[in-house]
Formats: sequence, C-alpha cells, structure tokens
Amino acid sequence: MALDVRPPSADRFRLHPVEPRHAAIFCFALLTLSCALASFALACATPFAAFAVIAAAALPQRPALLVVAGAWLVNQTIGFGALHYPINFSTIAWGFVIGVAALAATAASAAALRALPLKPAPLMLALGLICAYCAYELVLLAATPYLGGVGAFTSPIVARLGLLSAVWLIGLVAACEIVRLLNPFRRRGHAAP
Repeated sequence: MALDVRPPSADRFRLHPVEPRHAAIFCFALLTLSCALASFALACATPFAAFAVIAAAALPQRPALLVVAGAWLVNQTIGFGALHYPINFSTIAWGFVIGVAALAATAASAAALRALPLKPAPLMLALGLICAYCAYELVLLAATPYLGGVGAFTSPIVARLGLLSAVWLIGLVAACEIVRLLNPFRRRGHAAP
C-alpha cells in the first residue's frame, strides 16, 4: 500500500487523501460518517482511538482535536437521541469522559506522530494507534473510581476493543487511500493549482 505521506520537510507523518485546503472538511465528513456507523453498530464501543489517529495523521493538532470533538458530538447525539441512552448523571458524565478520552487520544497520537523518526506509514500509524488507545483507556480507567464500571477493564474486553480500533483504523486508511487514488485533481501527490 503506497500511502501518501509527505517527507519530513512537508508536515511530517500526514495522510493526504485530498488537497490540504479540503483536509479538515474531508476528515470531518469521514469521521462523522464513520462515527455514525459505529454508534449504531457498536453503541458504546465507538473506536475513538482509530478516529484520533486518522485526525492526527491528516490534520494539524488543533483542527484534529476539533474534528474528533465533532465526531464525539455525533456519537452522543445518536446515543441520547436515537439509541435512547438513559438521561441520568452517570450516563451524561460517562459521555463527557469519553469526549475527554477521545481528545486525549488525539493529542497522544499527534505527539507520537510528531516525535517518531521517519518510518514506513503503516508502522507510524500502528504506533500512533497504540499511543492513542493507551491514552483513551487510561482516561476512561481514571474515571472508574468516581463513575463505576471498573469491570469493563478486563484484559479480554480491552484487547477486543483494541483490536476493533485496529480494524477501524485499517478501514479508515483504506478509505483515505481510495479517495486519494480517485481524486481527479491530484497527480502523483501534487494538488492542482
């Protein structure tokens, strides 16, 4: 797979499925659509770590955080609006904790992608996912003394959700590659004027 990753001199470690001026809107559309699909299919197991890696690899940190926050908002809207999550303190608090965890995952992934030496894109994205997933799970685990739910942090559950995030990351990268390959305005990694 020939991921479109620019060299260190040109915003290191970034996916470029579309022209830079359209990257934020593309990433927002991709992640909100993916979040909607995941929210209906998986409810509470939305793969925010995978979303964080895609946002961090495609955008500078501030827009990446905003895009992930938008995906989180879509998730919460679907949860409370369409899936009828109970409206009580615990559920609302967990919703906010998930949002903080998603933002922490984005920041961790962005930091990892900036700090890593130039590596092949799949390795770079895998390491970004590991950092994002660890940050995400640590924030969630930190909330359990206050909100309960420590039973959801067994090794099989954490491993299954990590694998789910890896599968989603592969799918999202594939979607970015398909868009990059089908983009009529780009030729060999260069945007049209």
